[in-house]
Amino acid sequence: MRKTRSRSIVSSFAIHILVLTCSIPLSSPEPNEIDQICKKTPFYDLCTSILNSTPPTPKPDLKTIALLMVTNILSNATDTLSFIEALIKKTSDREMEQALAFCAESYIPVVKYTLPQAAEAISQNRFGFAGYCVSDAVKQVNSCNSKFSGLVSAPLGDRNGIVHKLVDVASAIIKQLLKG
Repeated sequence: MRKTRSRSIVSSFAIHILVLTCSIPLSSPEPNEIDQICKKTPFYDLCTSILNSTPPTPKPDLKTIALLMVTNILSNATDTLSFIEALIKKTSDREMEQALAFCAESYIPVVKYTLPQAAEAISQNRFGFAGYCVSDAVKQVNSCNSKFSGLVSAPLGDRNGIVHKLVDVASAIIKQLLKG
């Protein structure tokens, strides 16, 4: 019951973001402008990859780009949470199970509250609060990573790394919004 409810909350949020993204008026920066935005982020290739693969075809403005990045983080964090839950069910190693449970507890508020609040703050032009929320999300990911320091295998390293990079890109874009 609890997992179904949390997934429905995440699904409802994803639908809300999709509707919100589609309803934001779009300008169409040239690819050169996308390059300029992404060059101000720590992971240019990741940034351009996401922006070039995100419909609709006229590319969105800076605010919409920030919202798209937060939505992408939410999608990755939600997938990671599902992956963690599947690993918990499969593992027979008590220490690994505890580390994974800690990570699930770290990711749940990120998926349910922190990232949805960041998206809402962006849509309301509260970019400082959005930046705070995104920074808080990366703290949770880092605390999850720390639980695997003594273990031979860290099953979430790549997934946490991607979420971390996405947060860094989103933070850089939000900083551009703050500068006006």
